[in-house]
Amino acid sequence: MRQLLLLRHAKSSWDDPGLSDHARPLNARGRRSAAAMAEAMRELGLSPDIVLVSSARRTLQTLEALTPFEDGALVEPMDALYLAPWPRLLDELRQAPETARSLLLIGHNPGLHELAVELAGPEALARGGVDARRLAEAYPTGALAEFTIASAWRQLDRGGARLVRFIAPRDLPAAEVPA
Repeated sequence: MRQLLLLRHAKSSWDDPGLSDHARPLNARGRRSAAAMAEAMRELGLSPDIVLVSSARRTLQTLEALTPFEDGALVEPMDALYLAPWPRLLDELRQAPETARSLLLIGHNPGLHELAVELAGPEALARGGVDARRLAEAYPTGALAEFTIASAWRQLDRGGARLVRFIAPRDLPAAEVPA
């Protein structure tokens, strides 16, 4: 079994209207929620072999809050993931080395949400539990979806993943504590 972790970047700042969207940093709430998600991932033993991350500043800062990973990880910042639609994200996942046991993709909505929904499949989401319903409804900033995958990465397709859990920053008490 393989593990796929899909993480939407944490909350970003809109304070500087002169910055391009690509250059927007995390805001204080985003930094807190990213740190809380890092702690939750460590407690759950979620440590990827490979990290594919959008080259946007906010995704890179989200990754920075998660590191270091327990066993280290190969990190690939990728321009192609910036605001990518779900089929492009799926194509990138399919290119992962077959030796990778666990992969973390840090990206943006709407592509990340649509990818998660497609991978889980409509039937699984419809009959799933609370996490499946929450995932179907929204993918908030800083949220993490964990999937298991039985196939090879190159064979990953719609309905080819099983949702294990869906965690949003609001589920993590440390995410809302003021700095």
